[in-house]
Amino acid sequence: MNEVYSINGPVIKVKNAKDFQIMEKVFVGEKKLLGEVISISEDYTIIQVYESTTGLKPGEEVISTGESISAVLGPGLLGNIFDGIQRPLHEIYEQNGAYIKPGTNVSCLDMEKSWPVKLMVKKGDHVEYGTIYGTVQETSLIEHRLLIPKNVSGKVVKVVSNGDYTLADTIIQVENTNGEVVDLTMVQKCPIKEPRPIKQRLPLTVPLISGQRVIDTLFPIAKGGSAAVPGGFGTGKTMMQHQFAKWCDADIIVYIGCGERGNEMTQTLEEFTELIDPKSNKPLIERTVLIANTSNMPVAAREASIYTGVTIAEYYRDMGYHVALMADSTSRWAEALREISGRLEEMPAEEGFPAYLPSRISQFYERAGYVETYSGSNGSVSIVGAISPQGADFSEPVTQNTKRFVRAFWALDKELAYARHYAAINWNLSYSEYINDLSKWYNREVGIEFLELRQHFIAVLAEENRLMEIVKLIGKDVLPDDQKLVLEISRVIRVGYLQQNAFHKEDTFVPLKKQLKMMKIITYLERVATRILKEGKAFSLLVNTGVFEKVIKIKYDVPNDNLELFDDYYKLIDDAFSAIK
Repeated sequence: MNEVYSINGPVIKVKNAKDFQIMEKVFVGEKKLLGEVISISEDYTIIQVYESTTGLKPGEEVISTGESISAVLGPGLLGNIFDGIQRPLHEIYEQNGAYIKPGTNVSCLDMEKSWPVKLMVKKGDHVEYGTIYGTVQETSLIEHRLLIPKNVSGKVVKVVSNGDYTLADTIIQVENTNGEVVDLTMVQKCPIKEPRPIKQRLPLTVPLISGQRVIDTLFPIAKGGSAAVPGGFGTGKTMMQHQFAKWCDADIIVYIGCGERGNEMTQTLEEFTELIDPKSNKPLIERTVLIANTSNMPVAAREASIYTGVTIAEYYRDMGYHVALMADSTSRWAEALREISGRLEEMPAEEGFPAYLPSRISQFYERAGYVETYSGSNGSVSIVGAISPQGADFSEPVTQNTKRFVRAFWALDKELAYARHYAAINWNLSYSEYINDLSKWYNREVGIEFLELRQHFIAVLAEENRLMEIVKLIGKDVLPDDQKLVLEISRVIRVGYLQQNAFHKEDTFVPLKKQLKMMKIITYLERVATRILKEGKAFSLLVNTGVFEKVIKIKYDVPNDNLELFDDYYKLIDDAFSAIK
């Protein structure tokens, strides 16, 4: 019998064990705590336990399972709230109250609930991995497509009729190529640390539209892309991810609260269950999976929560859906790696993080992608990972290593956040490498001027940044009028375009067509004002017309469904400036 030899927090050792495999799932002790084998040597097997080991004693049995830590996939994931190892929190609360007891063993999905199944195959059909053999209306928004799991390929020998079935019922039987008959239910298991197979990766040529101007215009992310959102305390990382989850044009949202404060996670859970999906006017939770692993939960489960979330995202991707995954925050996940590494007495690297931190970060972000699936459709997983660097220091290891593996970097600025500038993305530190990949889409779907105007905005903001160094030294009054105009147009861009009000019905989400028209108005204002200055008129006269303030308020005054009103602003600008004597 394999017995616990030593216990060091979530890390335990088993002496002289010969029948374990690396990354194997095990059950530890009388309470059958969930664990995973992470190291095997001649003398010891080291196991990482994903639950609290309080009360565990040396000599208790460790049970081998012969399988990997896996996510349970099937109808019922959407609208559910899980912990880091995919235990349903609602079910646990009903059984045990507010606290999760060690060794709690609750089925991930409701195995007794009946689902209406519509079969897509018939007896005699050939099926293989990824084939859609049936559909279930999981929520009013999402059709769940039942997929043939891995290692199953052959002829369908039995099919049930359309009707209501539980997750435990056999839906079809498949005779494998070796003659073995396999019963398939609506549930399948998938190892969380292995990416699900894909047929082919596709180029990232379509943006993930969020309706947030600073993202869609300046720093876009592609469907199947990855982005990092670093920011210190109070800079709005969670708020920004909420807005992104609510408005982005993904079909499914997977939100992972990894090591966040309990009260913040409670707010997230409450908001997501109350939010109305603006596209369908139905609860947003109907197309959302929530994974909550708060800072007071077992530290090892933080690592598992990230992999559980991305495995669920890949599962829906394989059905042909576009999935957006929000990880808040990967810094807490990295801290969990650091704590476990310290207990394993591994040689620390920079700031105590393990030497394999970069490879773990890359393994996570590289599971994003736009792919051709084995079901014959295209799907994507887009990953937006929040980072919480201590003291807002972007030179720390998690931020720097994440920058190596993502192509969009949205740096949040505490000064912008404290000035109530949402989203507090610093345009001087942020970047997106997806622009060239997305340029054809923008030119075709939005307008050929869009990227030209975007580049002009970036140039104006960069010029403002340069001029502000001079202003700090000698003041604004000594600048020539043309440079004062640059600062004023930059203010219009910052306040009137980049700053957004998440609580205003016309400004919380802005379609790309309106974004383009707003940019054209601002650029027209700059062009006419420059011409007036060249005619010898004073800059102060331009400001006194009040046109700049009216252009700033366009975002509120022009409804998203009445863009024709933009035409009135060209005449307003011309009339106001022509009246200057």
